[in-house]
Amino acid sequence: MVKLNGATRLVIFDCDGVLVDSETIVCRVIAEEMTKLGMPATLDELDEQFSGRPSQDCIMDIEARYGGPLPESYFHNTERRIREAFHSELEPVTGICEVLEKLQNTSLQTCVASSGPHAKMQITLNKTGLWDYFDGRIFSAEDVGRGKPWPDLFLHSARHFDVAPEHCLVVEDSIAGVKAAVAAGMPVIGYSHNYNRARQLEAEGAHVINDMQLLVDYF
Repeated sequence: MVKLNGATRLVIFDCDGVLVDSETIVCRVIAEEMTKLGMPATLDELDEQFSGRPSQDCIMDIEARYGGPLPESYFHNTERRIREAFHSELEPVTGICEVLEKLQNTSLQTCVASSGPHAKMQITLNKTGLWDYFDGRIFSAEDVGRGKPWPDLFLHSARHFDVAPEHCLVVEDSIAGVKAAVAAGMPVIGYSHNYNRARQLEAEGAHVINDMQLLVDYF
């Protein structure tokens, strides 16, 4: 297990599921659209399979199950419905605003490192009022050759700030994200309300919390 060292200089936040409560929305819509195409799927199944992974990897998995390229209607319907749901339903993760406010009163640097594309984060972080906390310090799997669970994105983020991996603290909610942080040699906090997911995150090397405001205890 990666140990916290008490010398954190940079806190690296995942986006979906850590800053914005978006994964339930996305997995619900995708499950419904997959089911329409004859691939019955559930929200919980897709959350387990896709959480924390780059969207292109998820599309490849769906196409493998479908047996070929997905119809254009799938992408059109999915993107439209997710955009509409974000507009009407999306909220910050409970407690994250308080954490970010406290971080502003410390010497710690912060950034976002997400498997999601920049265009998506611009929508979700602006919708939830979190963009200004990270403006100019937002990194995506689009910026590196390999997304999570590879360590590339976290290492890329640390190099931007000239901070050694051991002086970073990653905040993640997915197995892929925790694996990426551990592979990068970075201490990692796993956030989850789900008992089974929490056990999985812990098994991969995360210190697990179920209340985002507990994060301040690790600064």
